[in-house]
Amino acid sequence: MKRIAIIEKIHDEGLKLLENNSNYNYELIENTSEENLINKLPEFDGCTLRVSELNENILKHCPKLKVISRHGVGYNNIDTNFIKKNNITLLITNNANQISVAEHVMYMLLSISKGILSHDQSVRSGLFKEGVKNIMTFELQNKKILIIGFGRIGKALIRMCKSFYMKVIVYDPYVDEKIISDLGGEKVENLNKSLQTADYVSLHVPLTSETKNMINIDNIKVMKPTSILINTSRGSVVNEIDLNNALNDKIIFGAGIDVFETEPVKISNPLLKNKRVILSPHTATWTNECKIRMAKITIQNIIDFFEKRIDKSMLVKL
Repeated sequence: MKRIAIIEKIHDEGLKLLENNSNYNYELIENTSEENLINKLPEFDGCTLRVSELNENILKHCPKLKVISRHGVGYNNIDTNFIKKNNITLLITNNANQISVAEHVMYMLLSISKGILSHDQSVRSGLFKEGVKNIMTFELQNKKILIIGFGRIGKALIRMCKSFYMKVIVYDPYVDEKIISDLGGEKVENLNKSLQTADYVSLHVPLTSETKNMINIDNIKVMKPTSILINTSRGSVVNEIDLNNALNDKIIFGAGIDVFETEPVKISNPLLKNKRVILSPHTATWTNECKIRMAKITIQNIIDFFEKRIDKSMLVKL
């Protein structure tokens, strides 16, 4: 019997896959301190992982561990060098979250473009229209959105943007032009030049040495003063200090941020006090439907690993 550690709670629909399979038993680990994980994990054959960190100091105490199934797609919270050296397989939920994240982008685009937060506050304060006379709002139709990164989420987003009759340009050096054009977009090669013409910018890239701080003051300052930036990828893709300063200086109109360089976000982060940005606590995937899909795929990946039938689209090649 294989022992599986569930590091942080996942949806019960996923756990049922283990409960209904006599080849596995599991234990839920909610205390994710390094000390507790070092104490708990050595006896497990596999584990699931959400946002907690699995560093070398933890992993070196896990001689039986053969597979890590990530409840999500990013894996910058895992020491990939260690697991590569020690032949530990890493799997992700590769097709679970694209709809929920793309919808979250549209929610942020619309909320900022229509001034929803200001309008809501005005009504609640008793000012009605008096409080929003000078609020600028925008239509999405015929506006240009730059999608940076064209994986599953980017592909879901382009369909939603086209339904609003938006013009879509895509920056992704690793994706063939035909794939983009078949979905109604235009591939662009120069990021800075594309930022100059975009009304909206949406980020969908993993955090790597290439993408860390890829959005910073040098390229923010070339953007339109009416442009809106949305980040639902990884916090460190955007330089938060530069973004905060750009918003204060009205270099761009607004931003929607779901991810932060440090999570939970520190109270000292200046974006928390900036009224030109909409914030959410890394919850773009937190629809009920997405939670169920992610939990099921997370557990199914572990079962498929031990039964030697891995879906290659879920496998991270290190």
